[in-house]
Amino acid sequence: MDLKELAANALAQNKKAALLVGAAGAALLGFGLGYKYMRKPEKAVRVGVVSQILIHPLKSGKAVPVSVAECQKMGLKAGELEDRHWLVVTEEGNMVTARQEPRLVLVSLSCQGGYAALNGPDMEELKFPVKQPENHILDCRVFSKDIQGRDCGDKASHWLTTFLGGEKTFRLVHYEPHMKPRRPAESEPLFPQFEKVAYPDYGPIMLLSEASVKDLSSKLDQEVTTERFRPSIVIGDCEPFDEDSWEEIQIGSVRLQRVMSCGRCILTTVDPETGVMSRKEPLETLKSYRLCKPSEKHIYKKAPLFGQLHTVKKTGVLHVGAEVYKITS
Repeated sequence: MDLKELAANALAQNKKAALLVGAAGAALLGFGLGYKYMRKPEKAVRVGVVSQILIHPLKSGKAVPVSVAECQKMGLKAGELEDRHWLVVTEEGNMVTARQEPRLVLVSLSCQGGYAALNGPDMEELKFPVKQPENHILDCRVFSKDIQGRDCGDKASHWLTTFLGGEKTFRLVHYEPHMKPRRPAESEPLFPQFEKVAYPDYGPIMLLSEASVKDLSSKLDQEVTTERFRPSIVIGDCEPFDEDSWEEIQIGSVRLQRVMSCGRCILTTVDPETGVMSRKEPLETLKSYRLCKPSEKHIYKKAPLFGQLHTVKKTGVLHVGAEVYKITS
């Protein structure tokens, strides 16, 4: 075969390949357009309004109400405050919450100008730098899962130890961006494998409605407030337990995806105003009417359900007063 024939054959093969590629491309384009128009459009139904945004910088500490917050993948952030990024631990690095030390709910942690401040009843305010790179990084455990935290120093340790009674030594640690996060799926398989958190129990966002709290209060001798249940976002202008059915919601530019209900424990019996644990109410009343279906007992066991745990599907900014939409297709 001479050079002319080789050249002619090569040209013919290239034309054939080009035609095949073009046909395949057209088919893919047609499929994509077809899928776009075959897919059911989303529907947004107004279900309520954001009535409160609460950031809990210190796990088990006082909530900080804010009017505006960034909704990030790992939870809420307002200014220098990030939700559940501070943790009290024992000297061995085990987490300490209000389940073990009820008076922790009286401790407030704030941040401004690069300094954190601890405040509590009958205690002088303690300020210390948020960033202390010379301090040790401690290996900690939250629900038996490993996570790190930057030790906040001996003065913060002494403050907490004094406030909580002085019998045991406590230390304060801070989660920093470069540290390895926890994966909720390691403790609760319903969470996606890629989800990450710092010190929350499970999910980055817990959502609860005002109406659900009022419904519970109507069954109690003494009313309770939303703060007792430590939600991130409180929804108004809806019916009790409507939030149970919101699988996906849109608030402004933020998209949240429900993962599971929030199973409640002894922490709900700690009064956020006094730091006293009753060990009874409102937990006993919740158990009387908010237990899971028999088919879900392997997930929630005997814990009553109150509030919903969400992951952040799309980040953005949340505002008090923003309308909440349930997304359906």
